[in-house]
Amino acid sequence: LPLAGELVIDLFAGGGGASTGIEQAIGRHVDIAVNHDPEAVSLHQANHPQTLHYVSDVFEVDPVAVCAGRPVGLLWASPDCKHFSKAKGGKPVSKKIRGLAWVVVKWAKLVRPRIICLENVEEFEGWGPVDSATQRPCPKRKGQTFKAFVRKLRAYGYDVEWRRLRACDFGAPTTRQRLFLIAR
Repeated sequence: LPLAGELVIDLFAGGGGASTGIEQAIGRHVDIAVNHDPEAVSLHQANHPQTLHYVSDVFEVDPVAVCAGRPVGLLWASPDCKHFSKAKGGKPVSKKIRGLAWVVVKWAKLVRPRIICLENVEEFEGWGPVDSATQRPCPKRKGQTFKAFVRKLRAYGYDVEWRRLRACDFGAPTTRQRLFLIAR
């Protein structure tokens, strides 16, 4: 749990579901929320008026400036998953969207959150390079980028673990499996 004085940050904040869950878990509001979509931020503001909101590409937000010297107790990230999901099928993918999770490494490097949580679809564990000719994930290199991502967090001193969990095992009405990564 975040300690007194530590910031709680929700990157990729949509309507506020993750922030609500964080609040229920730790007993206080999220301090900072970031999303590039003005409509998403507007909805998040309605649901979490006490949170400081940034309408910005997550890579354009300067973690050092945003935190203003305050320590980060929890950084929550739910990067776009549409280009990892099996629901995407064989359609071309965007390298930029598939690379959004790298912003977590930026925050780890610059402000050293005590705890980092990342949530995504189970296929995120197979995150690998995109073939430039086909604009599809390269099956021979499946999982290489995920492993590099984990190595980078470990290089910054984090102990990194991940699990696939089904929300229905925790009382939610869905059987979808999600990947949860925790670095501390």
